[in-house]
Amino acid sequence: MPIARAAASVALEAIELRVLHLPLVSPFTTSFGTETVREVIVVRARTADGDGWGEIVTQQAPLYSSEYTQGAWDVAQRFLVPALLDAGTLAPEQVAGILEPFVGHRMVKAGLELAILDAALRAEGRPLGEYLGAVVDRVPSGVSVGIQQDPAALVEAVGGYLDAGYVRIKIKIKPGRDVADTAAVRDAFGAIPLQVDANSAYTLADAATLAELDRFDLLLIEQPLQEDDIVDHATLAARLRTPVCLDESIVSAKAAADALALGAASVINIKAGRVGGYLEAVRIHDLCREAGVPVWCGGMLETGIGRAANAALAALPGFTLPGDVSASDRFYARDIVTEPIRLEDGHVRVPTGHGLGVEIDPVALEDATVARAELRR
Repeated sequence: MPIARAAASVALEAIELRVLHLPLVSPFTTSFGTETVREVIVVRARTADGDGWGEIVTQQAPLYSSEYTQGAWDVAQRFLVPALLDAGTLAPEQVAGILEPFVGHRMVKAGLELAILDAALRAEGRPLGEYLGAVVDRVPSGVSVGIQQDPAALVEAVGGYLDAGYVRIKIKIKPGRDVADTAAVRDAFGAIPLQVDANSAYTLADAATLAELDRFDLLLIEQPLQEDDIVDHATLAARLRTPVCLDESIVSAKAAADALALGAASVINIKAGRVGGYLEAVRIHDLCREAGVPVWCGGMLETGIGRAANAALAALPGFTLPGDVSASDRFYARDIVTEPIRLEDGHVRVPTGHGLGVEIDPVALEDATVARAELRR
């Protein structure tokens, strides 16, 4: 279901970048480390018809991905933003092509594209969900639970999120914190929708351990092996009953097609930042829907900017599994938008305002800013 009508062109005048430091309500631990403060870059596209906002979802260190804040900050100012400013008047659908000569840096490209897309849609008076092809006005919300001190603490944390109304639980795992943690949650809460996320923490030598997870009737196991281990993922998938879902491995529609052709995944997690933007995310969605493969929307601890965009993406028809589009207060006591995403009966609403459908809280934005730069034509 390709996007029905292209967005209008905008006359790009300047792009402002800000590095934000947003304290997390509690530490978030995965197999690659612990975050207590979310460092993120926010993009403001200034156009003749108004501003648009985007988010570059890199982290402070290159642990989840090879991309990281200072690298993103540098490549944006040195190469990517000047290329867009040189283009002058452009449509959002042209952004990827303009930036294609620069290899990689998909998270930066995604944030820049989103800001220009938001500006264009605001000028048209058109919601992002309508533009992408949303078919529902709210989406089921899952929550991602980091590695806790011990299984008992994990059970307590999961219980709190179930009480809050989240309809699906995802727990992070790593070697030594896998089978016992999963068993504790399954024993405590019965047949809740449950999945695990390894964030590339295992190798094929761990197949026997991962096969032990089959007895817990999980929705899926997410990215058990390294990003480039597509063939090994196919080998592992043949040994497990639990569906294998790929995350870090899916960096483009081409990568998704290759993974499906090899049998490396039967579910795909789509993160717009990881694949280079929301337009590429829609292409992956369309590919998987045609192949009958379910997709769901992953999260990168986004602010209200990326969270609103993710809600719009997750409203497309192929997103048949609950994603990580959680309420803002899952991570932040104070978001940078005036109306943060909230949980309603286990769902979040797809914003219906123009563009992203959220407005920036200028005081919260300023208070969180630790660096700022603006590039003009």
